[in-house]
Amino acid sequence: MMEDRVNKKFSTESVVIALTKGRILREVLPLFASAGIVPLEDITKSRKLIFDTNLPNLRLMIIRGVDVPTYVEFGSADLGIVGKDVLVEYGEERFYEPLDLKLAQCRLMTAQPCFSVGDVGKSHRARVRVATKFTRIASEYYASRGEQVDLVKLNGALELAPSLGLADVIVDIVDSGMTLRANGLEAKEVVLEVSSRVIVNKGSMKIKNQSIREILTQLSKAVGSN
Repeated sequence: MMEDRVNKKFSTESVVIALTKGRILREVLPLFASAGIVPLEDITKSRKLIFDTNLPNLRLMIIRGVDVPTYVEFGSADLGIVGKDVLVEYGEERFYEPLDLKLAQCRLMTAQPCFSVGDVGKSHRARVRVATKFTRIASEYYASRGEQVDLVKLNGALELAPSLGLADVIVDIVDSGMTLRANGLEAKEVVLEVSSRVIVNKGSMKIKNQSIREILTQLSKAVGSN
């Protein structure tokens, strides 16, 4: 078992994995169990943020997805599980990204009102205005298409932006598309395919290489068996 193989190594190398709250956490915990990593208490029923596991010196940190890259980049966590959208927006070049867990899959897409080009209500702005919380990704996406747009940073309720005249288009995560349709929008272009990724602090990969590689190997096997 993994615990037998890593007990000795973990006795001197404390490893922290930052996990994203919400959907990713719900899908990751069974995968971790398959990989031999089990928290010693029920994470879903606790208000704690740090949890011990069945493996010596391996702890799990439960935080918001947008904060996972920061904790990993600065070494407070050695590894993290985060959506590809958050990772790209933050700057994926700052980490090693060794594994796609293929969990919490969705798409980052453009969406706009369902009316046709000639309909009344279409914006007459000189440049398209795009509302999104993913300003870095959106900027690079439109630049790659040779399109100049004006970006509006919003952290929530993006679906309201077109109907209230704040934006012509939104760039947001789309799963079923039901929320878009309920607000008179339709998904258009795929900007980014999203799933949960493992990221690793570059310094930790050097200093704690054996422990981290063992964890990655077990997670990879668990992904392959699902």
